[in-house]
Amino acid sequence: MLKGKAFKFGDDISTDHIIPGKYAYLRSNLPELAKHVMEDADPKFASKVKQGDFIVGGNNFGLGSSREHAPLVIKMAGVKAILAKSVARIFFRNAINLGLPILLCNTDDINDGDELEIELEKGIIRNMTNGKQLTFSKIPDVMLKILDEGGLLPYIEKYGNFIL
Repeated sequence: MLKGKAFKFGDDISTDHIIPGKYAYLRSNLPELAKHVMEDADPKFASKVKQGDFIVGGNNFGLGSSREHAPLVIKMAGVKAILAKSVARIFFRNAINLGLPILLCNTDDINDGDELEIELEKGIIRNMTNGKQLTFSKIPDVMLKILDEGGLLPYIEKYGNFIL
């Protein structure tokens, strides 16, 4: 079970919001780049987020260029999952490949600062702040195994291929 605090953002959060272009020179220094994650959407996010917290978005999260660094620095900042109404396909793939769960759900009943509990295998989100329970699209078993291993590379290193 995942437990943490929700940091809520709106629609159309792009990879430029996640990794501001002015920090492109830090792509070879990911720990330093992670200190600036989400800075263009919330300048104080990186200093507030704690290990185990969640990013909650609206529609079209992760749009824009296919920067693999975007989900990676989110994960490096301590975020355990991203919840959104919809996500750009390439961002979704990059996040799963890097071991960061993307949960597609209606995020209207989640507010900034809410405490959440998430059961990935059951597809359940419990909002401990307002008492509401939400569901998200079932994550295929192979994706759950990839996430359990920390991403696609560790999964392939362990199993050698896609076995269920």
